[in-house]
Amino acid sequence: MTAATAPVDARLARATVILGSAVRRNIWTIALLALLVVLLLSAKVIQPRYGFIAIQGLGTSVLPLGLAAVAQAIVVIGGGIDLSIGSMMALTSVVAATAMTGQNEETGVVVVLGVLLLGLVLGGINGALVVTTRVPDIVVTLAMSFVWAGFALLVRAAPGGEAAQWLKDLAVGPLGNQWVPKAAVVMLLIVAIVWIPVARSKLGLSIYAIGSNSLAAFRSGVPVGRTRFLAYALTGLFAALAGLSLTASTGIGTPVPGPYTLESVAAVVLGGVSLAGGRGGVFGPIVAVVVLQMIRTDMTFLNIDSNLAIVAQGVILIGVLMSASLLEFRRTRR
Repeated sequence: MTAATAPVDARLARATVILGSAVRRNIWTIALLALLVVLLLSAKVIQPRYGFIAIQGLGTSVLPLGLAAVAQAIVVIGGGIDLSIGSMMALTSVVAATAMTGQNEETGVVVVLGVLLLGLVLGGINGALVVTTRVPDIVVTLAMSFVWAGFALLVRAAPGGEAAQWLKDLAVGPLGNQWVPKAAVVMLLIVAIVWIPVARSKLGLSIYAIGSNSLAAFRSGVPVGRTRFLAYALTGLFAALAGLSLTASTGIGTPVPGPYTLESVAAVVLGGVSLAGGRGGVFGPIVAVVVLQMIRTDMTFLNIDSNLAIVAQGVILIGVLMSASLLEFRRTRR
């Protein structure tokens, strides 16, 4: 071996080690992506007309739930849970649709910024109540879900209002290539702009720390109360983004929370985020949302009762939880 090839071989070995480590850390997400590919191919085999129009519709339909799953993942990583995400989505959706009714496009921008601020406030209120009362967050957020749902019905008792055209254009149609849904690109950009910098910051490390072991984090100097408050505020921000995407995809405001809270929890579990906190990310839950949607799509193409799709989701989640518990048990036995 010559002296010139030695550094090259060393760099190659180092790159191989880094790649292997990255694969091991994200093996669950990679497996989900493989399952998604299988489900997409199955849909094409079952229904040969399944093409780019269906892919665009898939992107639009999963956008609200994808952002809701990101919102839930953030607070779960921090060792909590938020059962008011669906209600916050409903409230921000109707506020946006009502405020945009009869307004010009420029006013729509101001409304969107105001709704995002509203989401931060709603999430911050949840976080402040959890921190100050020390009541379990599952109880606090369940109670606040009724509060936010009630406010949504006060703003608009029935679906209605309208969305700015530029907002609707963000959620519908392709971007560049007809196989690339604009909604999917928008969701990934939002996550990249908002969550990735936070995850790499001191705040993100603190969220993971308190989710892993809040007492150890406190003894290490992490401000547990403030970190938990900010985690809920971020959850509220993403819930507002999900509510805006709901308004954008439907063109109206929807005051009924819908199944988004429980489905976001399902996506978080399937996406590899530990319900005990401290482990996982937001990309896995996004992929899980698409997987769950494709399971329903394939079952529809097979003329299987759509109600059985809910049963299938439950069975899958039970299997995932049992597998995670088994892996955790084996890890602790070592």
